[in-house]
Amino acid sequence: MNAPRLIFADNNATTAVAPEVVAAMQPFFGPEYFNPSSMYEPALKVAGALKAARRTVAEFLGGAEPAEVVFTSCATESNNAAIFGVAAANPARRHILTSRVEHPAVLEVCREMQRRGWEVTYLPVDRQGQIATADFVRALRPDTLLVSLMHANNETGVVWPVADWARIAKETDREIVFHTDATQTAGKLPLDLAGEMQHVDLLSFSGHKMHAPKGVGALFVRRGTRLRPFLLGGHQESGRRGGTENVAFIVGLARACELAREHAADMERIARLRDGLEADILRTVTHVEVNGHGVERTPNTLNLACHFIEGESILYELMSHGICASTGSACSSGSLEPSHVLRAMDVPFTAMHGSVRLSFSAYTAEADVRRIAEVFPRVVADLRKLSPFWDQKHNRPRDDA
Repeated sequence: MNAPRLIFADNNATTAVAPEVVAAMQPFFGPEYFNPSSMYEPALKVAGALKAARRTVAEFLGGAEPAEVVFTSCATESNNAAIFGVAAANPARRHILTSRVEHPAVLEVCREMQRRGWEVTYLPVDRQGQIATADFVRALRPDTLLVSLMHANNETGVVWPVADWARIAKETDREIVFHTDATQTAGKLPLDLAGEMQHVDLLSFSGHKMHAPKGVGALFVRRGTRLRPFLLGGHQESGRRGGTENVAFIVGLARACELAREHAADMERIARLRDGLEADILRTVTHVEVNGHGVERTPNTLNLACHFIEGESILYELMSHGICASTGSACSSGSLEPSHVLRAMDVPFTAMHGSVRLSFSAYTAEADVRRIAEVFPRVVADLRKLSPFWDQKHNRPRDDA
């Protein structure tokens, strides 16, 4: 029996590298292998490609200056560099403000800062995954140095008004540094660092979430922001990140940024497909709800809470039909602990353990979404027949009791 055709619905975890990105990178694995810091002509050509890539990424970020773009290995490194770097450069202030639902790449750094003697405030969220602006304002203190709040949540897709919060922070105290992890919005929503997001000082994102390869990311550092280098070594990245530049991957990231701008309308199509799938499932499956319902979400993300069954079981059954999905963050999904995001949202136990994330990309076909709409209700129904929680819900004795 042939295996079913693969349908990839876990694009918040990673994305396929676009063919155009592979083509752009190819010369730098062969004839253009030179170190961009060297002074002979072939190396200067590579340095020119690096300069052009930096300019492209700056344009993608909505009017950033090329000198404000620091290339890194991933968003995790960018987040570490932002938080550790700001703290090291500004030791007089000892308070950091973040949230309970950040990616582990922010939460673990903040916990390390606490171990080093810093105070960290973790803002709560409501049932829809939103932070009350009043709570944000109250949490700002005279000794607050850094605010680090994600642009959109990787598990639920819930989008936050970080541009507004950055403005409020600056109006409260110009010395506060505002950082946002935009890993889940880069390539999906417009970024406008010269306009709406002009008060954001630091912004992180990753290549492999937007059809570039794994192993490359970037950190936007607004001119004038004090940041101690996280990696020491050579003078690369204007002295802000030591180590020979990964030119092939940086060029790939730049090409992915170009593609995202060229195909922005694809996200509108994906939003329509996501909304249609959501409506189909809510119509055909009982005791299911959308985590993050009723608020702005990234156009590609649907997090479903299916009561009375386990999310892992849903994933296994979906995979038997060739559908790849997730229960949450790929960086922590190896743990059997329930999602810290859904816990913070106060999602009920029976829903939290049955939550599944479906996330699409510009390459997701309508036929693939239709297939998920056909399979998902059957999977849930079959699993509930085996679930003791479902039997208890309906006061039915188990056959094997």
